[in-house]
Formats: sequence, structure tokens, C-alpha cells
Amino acid sequence: MSRIGKAPIAIPAGVTVTVDGNTVTVKGPKGQLSETVHDDITVKIEDNHIIVSRPSDDREHRAQHGLYRALIHNMVVGVSEGYKKEMELVGVGYRATATGQVLELALGFSHAIYIKLPAEIKVEAKSERNKNPLIILESADKQLIGQVCAKIRSLRKPEPYKGKGIKFVGEVIRRKSGKSASAK
Repeated sequence: MSRIGKAPIAIPAGVTVTVDGNTVTVKGPKGQLSETVHDDITVKIEDNHIIVSRPSDDREHRAQHGLYRALIHNMVVGVSEGYKKEMELVGVGYRATATGQVLELALGFSHAIYIKLPAEIKVEAKSERNKNPLIILESADKQLIGQVCAKIRSLRKPEPYKGKGIKFVGEVIRRKSGKSASAK
């Protein structure tokens, strides 16, 4: 039996969950999210817990069981607490400014890059003296915030020689020594 799929999901205070056929809708203080569940997977609400079950031990059913339990859990956490990602711009002259839902990035190219973010994501750009600029993204949707972070990071991935690029705060970049360390 799936260990992840077996675990019931506790519904925190202030969060309402409705199951309509195979659509699960979760409402909370941070917003509303919904997910369409596979036809074979059943979702029930019993005494303030969400229980996800499957009809058989087929390989596909086991995979779907854990997947939808994880997706529903991410929705519950998202609407109650929210998700926050911090990204750091490492490099001389790298800057970020946020104006509404538009993020402007200066990443060493000959032009500035403008990214229009979805309405569900709240963005903030910080730049302090003698520190790397930060981009802070907040959202209730874990998948969406991860996808946006991956898109921003793909514009200038951290390189292994000097460590320049866009990286997550706390991420460790494996460094290479370069030409100077070669055997003489």
C-alpha cells in the first residue's frame, strides 16, 4: 500500500474542502484552488480529514493514489499557509525591480528582460547595499510558483566557475577550479 496515499490530510481551521464528483475544491484565507482527480481515485471527507483511496493494487492505481494525495495536501497547505520562494541574483550589475505584476531583470544582456507574472503570484524585489538583489515570490499554488521560479532561473542559470546567475537562497552551487588549477 502507498505510504503517502494512506496518510489522511488534516483540514486546518479556516479551510473548507468540497468534493463534487471528481473535482476537489479547497478554499482558505490565501485563496481558492481546485484539482480534477482521476476517475478511479475516490476522495472522502471524514471528521475533519481528507481520505484518498484507490480501487485496487494495480501499478497505475498505486501511482495515482500517492500523486493525488500529495496534490490535495499541497492545495490545503497553500490556501492555509501559502508558499514562498526567494531567489538571489549573483553577479556584477544584476538587478531586479518589481512593478505590479511585471518583473524587470537586468542580467548582463544588452537589454532588460520583462516577465509578466500570473495574478496568483505576489512578487517583491529587494536590493540592499553590499548584498545580492533578492526576488521574493509568494503564492498559494505550489505548482505555479515552482514553474515561475524555474522560468526565471532559466534566464541565467548559475555557472560553476564564478557562481554568477540566478539561484535559490540557500542553494549550494558546485564550483569548478578552472584553468588555474590544471597540472603544470
